[in-house]
Amino acid sequence: MNNQKNIHFEISERKLLLRLFDVVFVLGAMYLVGFLFNFEYFIFSVTNYYWAILLAIYINVFGAVFEMYNLQVASNHFQVLKSTVLTTTATVVFYLLTPILSPQLPKNRLQLLVFYLAFFIALYTWRMIYVRFLASNRFVQKVVLLCDKEQVEELILGLESADPHYKIIGYINSDTSIDDNFECHHVRCIKREELSSFVTENGISELVVASQKTDGITVDLYHQLIQLLESGVTIREYAQVFESKTLRIAVQYIARDFHRFFPFSRSNQNHLYLSIVRLFEIGLSLVGITIGLVLIPIIFIGNFFWNKGELFYTQERVGKDGVAFEIIKFRTMIENAETKGAVFTTTNDSRVTKFGKFLRKTRIDEFPQFINILKGDMAVIGPRPERPYFVNKIAKVMPFYETRHIIKPGLTGWAQVNYSYGEKMEDSLIKLQYDLYYIKHRSVYLDLGIAFKTISTVLFYRGQ
Repeated sequence: MNNQKNIHFEISERKLLLRLFDVVFVLGAMYLVGFLFNFEYFIFSVTNYYWAILLAIYINVFGAVFEMYNLQVASNHFQVLKSTVLTTTATVVFYLLTPILSPQLPKNRLQLLVFYLAFFIALYTWRMIYVRFLASNRFVQKVVLLCDKEQVEELILGLESADPHYKIIGYINSDTSIDDNFECHHVRCIKREELSSFVTENGISELVVASQKTDGITVDLYHQLIQLLESGVTIREYAQVFESKTLRIAVQYIARDFHRFFPFSRSNQNHLYLSIVRLFEIGLSLVGITIGLVLIPIIFIGNFFWNKGELFYTQERVGKDGVAFEIIKFRTMIENAETKGAVFTTTNDSRVTKFGKFLRKTRIDEFPQFINILKGDMAVIGPRPERPYFVNKIAKVMPFYETRHIIKPGLTGWAQVNYSYGEKMEDSLIKLQYDLYYIKHRSVYLDLGIAFKTISTVLFYRGQ
């Protein structure tokens, strides 16, 4: 019998711990090296406090770029080593290249080697502590679901795939017309009258209510839920839990009362935010167009030999408020790729040429879209613009799909950095969930997160 609740951390708490102790361990290592050895490059004092602040900023920025705060990466030994090497190298190089805010370069090059090794050893040591201790089963959060039998498997996969430390170990069948005799994977079906004892014996910390039916919540079950709530057990609604764990909106579980679950972000009407974003977009567009012009001769040669069609490719897409516009891209497919009609692009699509695949992976093919951004048809960040044919087709079977059009489509977006290319209708649903999450939580902080993830996508060659 185990009547003790396990200590657990939410996803946001884990990420905060990673960020905080990345800085603590690195700065601690610098202080220790300076105390024990003749290390003069990085010295702590009141007059140069900004050295430590700049180093902390670089650690968090490059840690985000190289996925140090992706919990799946942070729990994998090999991925941790790779990300730590990349983060250490990028941080040290940039820190050395900003001697106005950071220490001046030392004459003794051995000092730079000590700086690099101390940084790497400190960061990697902390991450191994996290993997072996905080990412272990000691901190698993045990959960019970209250749902219909046919929902169990889908709900379990949806939550546990997003947070491996979130374990659903039992469920209450809320459908009174079906016997309580169905088990899924490691999840046990709990009889209603045994809920309180099961929660106590197994150290359950949270109950998640996912059922849309109320007839299964009997008077006795209701009283048990009240008693558990009073005893400190958290009770949450599934759509809320799904959103916090997966960073998506569970549109399939939100009926006509979606306004209660889906308040739009105030940033969508915040003129100051929108004006700052627009100024940033204009500046970035000019830079992007300039880079695109520099790349054109190389792309022209590659297109001439491998794509064998016009260099630029235009296609009608749906923009803000459902207004169509012409998107501009570098060609990545063979000519007349859609003679049989519009179809979703798939992984290893035969219509995409080898050179086109390179352009897509590096996202070079999207540089002409900076012209669309400069014209105001698109934003830098937002839902990817879809073709009218697919919009009409998907909107007929998918609630809220056209809600994507309340803001401008983007060059990159929350769905693009979190999910692979959509090949079928089910993929469109998942991408819609990400897009709606962005519209709901749109902010400068989320925009920065998408920007860092986009950089990671390009650096790790994960374009579509």
